[in-house]
Amino acid sequence: MVENSAQTPQFSDAWGASYRLVEPGMFTMGDLHGGGTPSERPPHDVMIEEPFFLGERPITQAQWLDLMENNPSKFQEGWSAGLRPVEQVSMDDVEAFIERLNAREQGVLRLGLRGIWRLPTEAEWEYAAKAGTDGRWSFGDRDVELDQHGWHAGNSGGTTREVGLKDANPWGFHDMNGLVNEWCSDHWEKHYNTPRSQRRHIVENETRYAVRGGAWFTESDSTRNSARSFAERDKQSDGLGFRLVWEPLDQQPSSSS
Repeated sequence: MVENSAQTPQFSDAWGASYRLVEPGMFTMGDLHGGGTPSERPPHDVMIEEPFFLGERPITQAQWLDLMENNPSKFQEGWSAGLRPVEQVSMDDVEAFIERLNAREQGVLRLGLRGIWRLPTEAEWEYAAKAGTDGRWSFGDRDVELDQHGWHAGNSGGTTREVGLKDANPWGFHDMNGLVNEWCSDHWEKHYNTPRSQRRHIVENETRYAVRGGAWFTESDSTRNSARSFAERDKQSDGLGFRLVWEPLDQQPSSSS
């Protein structure tokens, strides 16, 4: 992965939101420090084999409103509400958003490539959140430093905030720790039983999905990079949103080109 995030290939979507290239690599998924929950163990190596572009920030209320012509979010007051993350969206809602976005952008080229929009898998999400680091957070292990990097119960003031206000992680991604939990495409399992790759993990007859990152109302421990939780696919919460992946379908991009 490119160490200098300023040099990472990226593009902006129709709303001006930025998407950064995440290159292939190996990382250790799960709790490396012994303080996590059983659902984060055992830690295991995962190979990210295919590059993808990940949104620098979660999807906002303004983006949702423009495409879906409604706004389900709880925190809509104030001139800056459109820049806050959309929340109170179920997996059904998110899938409808993605389906409409892919239909609208069919045939659109980005960096000369065709691609599709989708949710990140758990492995992709954690790989990007850790950003080449092995601490509890990408900035280290001390939760006293979390205020500079994420919104949580200790500093949010009981509400969501505008996306992108806190410092980005080393790969240029904002709000991976706190603000809103983010839907992933994987079905939930209490203990790690996922492929040792970036592939989506599917469990027959399972209706729960993994959510990652913690939220504005959770304590700091829930915002760690390896912390895991889940939600039923119809769950709508003011602490639950999402960010998108754009997956190239043509020849894969390279940071060295």
